[in-house]
Amino acid sequence: MSSAISKILFLSALMSLFSVVSDAAAIKTMMVRYQSGQDTVSAYMAIPEATGKHPALIVIHEWWGLTDWIKQDARNFARKGYLALAIDLYRGKLASDPSQAYRLMVSVPRERAVTDLESAFEYLRTMKNVDASRIGVIGWCMGGSYSFIAATHLPGLAACVIDYGNVDTTTAGVASIHCPVLCNFAGLDNTYTPAMGKTFAGAMRASGKRIEFYEYPDVNHAFMNPNNTSGYSEIESRVAWRRIYTFLHKYLWR
Repeated sequence: MSSAISKILFLSALMSLFSVVSDAAAIKTMMVRYQSGQDTVSAYMAIPEATGKHPALIVIHEWWGLTDWIKQDARNFARKGYLALAIDLYRGKLASDPSQAYRLMVSVPRERAVTDLESAFEYLRTMKNVDASRIGVIGWCMGGSYSFIAATHLPGLAACVIDYGNVDTTTAGVASIHCPVLCNFAGLDNTYTPAMGKTFAGAMRASGKRIEFYEYPDVNHAFMNPNNTSGYSEIESRVAWRRIYTFLHKYLWR
């Protein structure tokens, strides 16, 4: 290998290292606690270190709980300028297999979860470095279902992203949604089917609501989670993430 090529490779590696260091230095993370009714809820927060008021996101986990992947997503959002609050609907519990995940999911009282979401929204609104008019929500699987619920209960939301979650397909069911919604649905998903997502999108449009719906034909449920060894799709996941960031930039960076 020539010395010129070696120098180029060295400089390239050095630039990559500086990029990683800079990325890491651009945010800070912490576990926080906020009041939710009579409870105190834990959440993982990722904050851009840049000064000023930031758009914010409530990040809602899958049925596995507040995993490292969800925390990584929060950090990725923060590196793009969002203050991300990844809430813990399970009160510290994590699932290690599908049966345990199911038991945890069904053990969460809906009203308690709604209160957690409402309280998370109010918690963000009180933060000095958050623009209260630019708060959105995103979730996957169970979290996608609660992202829909958040949109129906939080009239102050500025954006909602539903990644393969349960949605109400009736016109009456979308009547209380006032923010733009993005949906990513998996074509092979038998739980939260693309047909359900399309019907929801139709009800949104019939009500004059703003909706972006995308179906990924050849993938199954949870295709965005790299820990899903039987169904993760890197290509489709990249497309979904690009659409998510474009959507959020459109509605939260106005």
